[in-house]
Amino acid sequence: MSRKFYLRPLAPFSHSDGHGVAKPLAGSGRFFDRCEVLLREAEGDSESESLTLEQLAVWLAANEEGGGRQLETVLERLTATRLPFAGLPMDSPAVMGIVNVTPDSFSDGGDRLDAGRAIADGLAMWEAGAAILDVGGESTRPGAEPVSEAEEIARVVPVIQALSDAGARVSIDTRHAAVMHAGIDAGAAIVNDVTALEGDPDSLSLVADARIPVILMHMQGDPRSMQKNPTYADVALDVFDYLERRVENCVDAGIQRGSIAVDVGIGFGKNLQHNLTLLDRLTLFHALGSPILLGLSRKSFIARLSRGEAPKDRLFGSLAGVAAGLSRGVQIFRVHDVAETLQMIAVWRAIEESP
Repeated sequence: MSRKFYLRPLAPFSHSDGHGVAKPLAGSGRFFDRCEVLLREAEGDSESESLTLEQLAVWLAANEEGGGRQLETVLERLTATRLPFAGLPMDSPAVMGIVNVTPDSFSDGGDRLDAGRAIADGLAMWEAGAAILDVGGESTRPGAEPVSEAEEIARVVPVIQALSDAGARVSIDTRHAAVMHAGIDAGAAIVNDVTALEGDPDSLSLVADARIPVILMHMQGDPRSMQKNPTYADVALDVFDYLERRVENCVDAGIQRGSIAVDVGIGFGKNLQHNLTLLDRLTLFHALGSPILLGLSRKSFIARLSRGEAPKDRLFGSLAGVAAGLSRGVQIFRVHDVAETLQMIAVWRAIEESP
């Protein structure tokens, strides 16, 4: 692996007043005046230093040939305003409601296997303020077995059709090109793929040809094996490098950078410490130049940090994770509990943005 520099904004805040050279964080309404500079010489070998933006400017000028130019590009992506994603402005948080049309999802498996129930619940989420409804027909929980594409299509198409006909913005949550195609034909406006368009050889060209926004997620392994001793040299940098490659692959294939969002994949091939590290270092991923989607709703790491609660009893831990994402400039939150999350976001923003 060649020598590579990274920038991670530290301790973002809501107001730039009084912070001198503070810079905006990805148009999220957050600002930063200090960052961590990381240098990775070889995989597993990295060093870092905390610098103010004034100190960083001096360093960049003195190291124009030794990483300065690379970091100038990184800084530009960190501070650039994000374009609307699927028509959604990215200067305020958006909530994606989860509509699992499956018998075996980890939290709500079986709750919405009936299409009528899935449609009614999706519409309720939309009325509650969800900006996107994410419809999936295959569970990707740890240990889940795959289902046939025909079965997945049969589950999701009626739901997508009804929700999109009602005016909702719908994403199709799948790793299969045939299901993506069927979902798009039924009205889906976004593709959300846990394999970052690598799980099916036809996915990348399909999304590029359809000119549809896509969410690229990191996953180590596959759902059946991903939680069997996941290992990283440096989880934040490894996930960053993977998503950076996938973004560039998509751009090379003809997908507009502004039509790509990224997801670090909490719980997908990560242990407890991996998840916590990624959540702590989320600002690093703004350097990809894409909106960040965070999906941690009801996941098992919440129970491990608490009292082993069942999935549907993890609301408060889920909201704590959303608050961590908000403080780090995350633009989209994928959740089971739409109304509760929006209420928390409204109060959090009112406090943070108060003059």
